[in-house]
Amino acid sequence: MERELEIRTAAQTFELRATGKGPGTLVGYASVFNRYSQNLGGFVEQVAPGAFDKSLADGVPVMCRGNHEDEFLLGTTWAQTLRLSVDGTGLLYEDDLPDTTPGRDFAVLTQRGDVKWSSFAFCTIEDEW
Repeated sequence: MERELEIRTAAQTFELRATGKGPGTLVGYASVFNRYSQNLGGFVEQVAPGAFDKSLADGVPVMCRGNHEDEFLLGTTWAQTLRLSVDGTGLLYEDDLPDTTPGRDFAVLTQRGDVKWSSFAFCTIEDEW
């Protein structure tokens, strides 16, 4: 059975930190716990604390991509250019932007304030309504 990819936006801004190499490191929350989502077509949802624990413990491979598009690959957990952790707020990421056209473009757009929010994509294994 093929699962549909779900995308959710976290209304949290992120920042670009200068690192002295490459375009910089993006730091922010991909998901915030216990906060209602925007209207998703007649329903809203919340991400519960613990939602990412098993995936992180299992080392599930994760990619950071601009607009969820493969041609805008910005980092990966397997190359250790993307680091994920969970704290009391949510799923925190640090992504070392590559010195590529998408990486440099993303850094410029972030610095200008054109790109302001983070999101995450997932496939559900089980839904509860």
